[in-house]
Amino acid sequence: MVKKFLSLQWKQLKRSPAFEQKLITKIFMALFALYFIACFSFMGIAAYFIIKKEGDGLDPLFVVNSALIYYFIVDLLIRFFMQKLPVLDIKPLLVLPIKRRISINFLLAKGLVSFFNLLPLFFYIPFTIVLLIEGYDVFGVTLWFMSMLAITCTVNFINFLINKNNLYFVVIVGVLATFIGLAYYGYFDAAPYVGSFLNGIYTNYYYALLPFGLLALFYYINYNFLRKDFYLDGSIKKKVQEVKTTELTFLDRFGKVAPFLKNDIKMIWRNKRPKQVVFISILFVGYGLIFFTQSVYDNQLWIKPFIAMFITGGFLMTFGQNVPSWDSEYYNLMMSQNIKYRTYLESKWYLMVVATFISFILAIPYVYFGMDILYFVIAGACFNIGLNSFVVLWGGVFNKTAIPLNEKAKAFSNTQAFNASMLLIALPKLLLPIVIFLIPYLITNDLYTGVICLGASGVVGILFKKPIFKFIEKQYQKQKYATVAAYKKKN
Repeated sequence: MVKKFLSLQWKQLKRSPAFEQKLITKIFMALFALYFIACFSFMGIAAYFIIKKEGDGLDPLFVVNSALIYYFIVDLLIRFFMQKLPVLDIKPLLVLPIKRRISINFLLAKGLVSFFNLLPLFFYIPFTIVLLIEGYDVFGVTLWFMSMLAITCTVNFINFLINKNNLYFVVIVGVLATFIGLAYYGYFDAAPYVGSFLNGIYTNYYYALLPFGLLALFYYINYNFLRKDFYLDGSIKKKVQEVKTTELTFLDRFGKVAPFLKNDIKMIWRNKRPKQVVFISILFVGYGLIFFTQSVYDNQLWIKPFIAMFITGGFLMTFGQNVPSWDSEYYNLMMSQNIKYRTYLESKWYLMVVATFISFILAIPYVYFGMDILYFVIAGACFNIGLNSFVVLWGGVFNKTAIPLNEKAKAFSNTQAFNASMLLIALPKLLLPIVIFLIPYLITNDLYTGVICLGASGVVGILFKKPIFKFIEKQYQKQKYATVAAYKKKN
């Protein structure tokens, strides 16, 4: 039966309309993976000898065990945003004489065959071999190795739960946040205790019962979670809810673009993917804390316009770069209506302008780091509104990847969006603010001249709004049928 499942999965991949595009992307991802595999393998071999030499007599195994808690937390965080969860089309399976437990076990086992689960092996295996060569107890080291694999698989199942269930997300994230907060403020640091426990697996064999017990527990929880809705009337039947309408009449003042603005706001409010994007764009506002709090960047003026653009342009960089893909599920219907591209594009532009202005308001407290920082933030907001917003809209011409609205995004889920055109369009977004600031600054050797020119570039963009929109509209019209055809494909 497992062989049949694997055969079906391969046929589904091979017969996909985007098989060739995905294959090319997977080749690039494989090269990227090989780099990390090489890094982990090197660390697995060198860690013992580096710690032995620089660790002032500390046991390398104990040092590694003490640091693993941080790795597991970071691993869970990266998995949450980047790991693509296993998917199984259950509709055709439920009408066949296949037991549900076989399908569920296959789905859970399929999730274990992931790069995020295989990558730690390239550290654990070399490190384990080095420990054995250096004379550590064979049974103890082997048990430690198996326990690390059990913990890695447990993290995999925890990630599955927090992605699928909000209650588990709140509880698990709350517990982790509590321990991290207690450690940060010096009340309680769990790392030494976790390190002592993991080290105890090597010396006291019965300690290994806990990692394997946790693995069995979370596997059981995941199994029951899937089995509960493994019915046509459980996972397929839609939940009947009371319909709630929101008129958003205050947007009527925007005239012809008002219906599109209302549609976008409702889309963001009702769907998972746009909500996630808005949340991430808010996090962009805190980007400056990484640099403005470090004195090493005080004299590196070239980086300040770049940071200012990021602080106020989070919505542009997340929501804006996926125009018109947000409307891919009903784009064909829109294009069959008597709708002007100009009106459609202006609605997106107004939305990005308002979001940029809100980001600017939230960034005003950066004045704490000096008035010059506030000037950069103002200039960055002007640049995003008057220039970068048009670059983002123009980039949408080449974006033909459909976005499922009610599905949480993963970093590598939309691999078709990765192409040379999108990469080239991303460069102006990142380099323009630096270039516009540096040229007048280097000529006049005056900081404020560069800042004024950066802000003025946005003002100039707004003054030439009509011809810029006319150019962008023509580009969208040229690509109209290619975009419609691309959104029709089911990848």
